[in-house]
Amino acid sequence: MAQSNRSLGTTAGRERLQSEAPLPLPAEDVEARELAARALNLFRSPANFVLGVADVASLPQGSRVEIAFAGRSNVGKSSLLNALLGRRSLARVSNTPGRTRELNYFAVGGNLFVVDMPGYGYAKAPKSLVKGWTQLIHDYLRGRPQLKRVMLLIDSRHGLKSSDLEIMAMLDKAAVSYQAVLTKADKPKPGDLAQVIRETEEALRKHPAAHPKVLATSAAEGQGIEDLRIAIAELC
Repeated sequence: MAQSNRSLGTTAGRERLQSEAPLPLPAEDVEARELAARALNLFRSPANFVLGVADVASLPQGSRVEIAFAGRSNVGKSSLLNALLGRRSLARVSNTPGRTRELNYFAVGGNLFVVDMPGYGYAKAPKSLVKGWTQLIHDYLRGRPQLKRVMLLIDSRHGLKSSDLEIMAMLDKAAVSYQAVLTKADKPKPGDLAQVIRETEEALRKHPAAHPKVLATSAAEGQGIEDLRIAIAELC
């Protein structure tokens, strides 16, 4: 009888331990955790400015993945890049919009270039110089196989503007994948931000090269920065 009771107790104990053991995660949760870990490791790597490119003949050679950032000149691109790369002043923040006049390359880890593109829509510069920047952007987007995606920055306070739609049409024509990233997401009220996200997603559905998911970020508050890093890590 004692042996039977011991056996029963052992079986019951085993069943209790099994019932308390954590259930295995669904495959999609495991994949999400692995991707988040990859993003963390990627952006732990030092980020360094490599070079500024004024013409496509000077573009760096090699097979590094390139993720480019484009947006209107006052969209907050430099602040977002500094938050993304974890460096306070790696990308120059200027009080004068339109100061980026080249394709600025930043190396992250051993397999990624983050590319800061000249802002569009406004610049205190001669028209001939602005025309040169515009041609550089066109040439870069049309013939760069290393370019995996353009992160198109949109001011969350204003939503899509006509200049954004022009760039989107150009990216569609060049068959370059792009994703909308809202900046300054700490500025609008939550309801207003949600509306801008909905309107942007609705507009993107009409564009064949657009990624369907909109990311909302704030360089000041850190909102959405991890999501942006994960989106980039997935492309590397």
